[in-house]
Amino acid sequence: QVRVVESGGGLVQAGGSLRLSCAASLNPFTINVMTWYRQTPGKQRDLVAAITSGGSANYADSVKGRFTISIDNAESSGYLQMTSLKPEDAGTYLCDVETDNGITRTHYWGQGTQVTVSS
Repeated sequence: QVRVVESGGGLVQAGGSLRLSCAASLNPFTINVMTWYRQTPGKQRDLVAAITSGGSANYADSVKGRFTISIDNAESSGYLQMTSLKPEDAGTYLCDVETDNGITRTHYWGQGTQVTVSS
């Protein structure tokens, strides 16, 4: 059974740091792309950062220089290191894992982890 679980969220003061984790149980598949999104009430889901299995990463302009995404292909997991957090970074962070079996690309989502940033 495929499963994606996020963890690492919490309450932090502005300027602080958090490290989010995304653990995927994908056997027999592997991660093709891992993407972190931020969801806030009443707003659309915003892409925060994405990384391919080869390590190519891209970021939303709002987090460039502050967030770092990484991937561990052997463990089918990934991380989002967040520094210099701002109140506008708050929200539910969701991990999207894309697998590719050579025929079909499939997306799997976790339930999210909550990030709260106090000013």
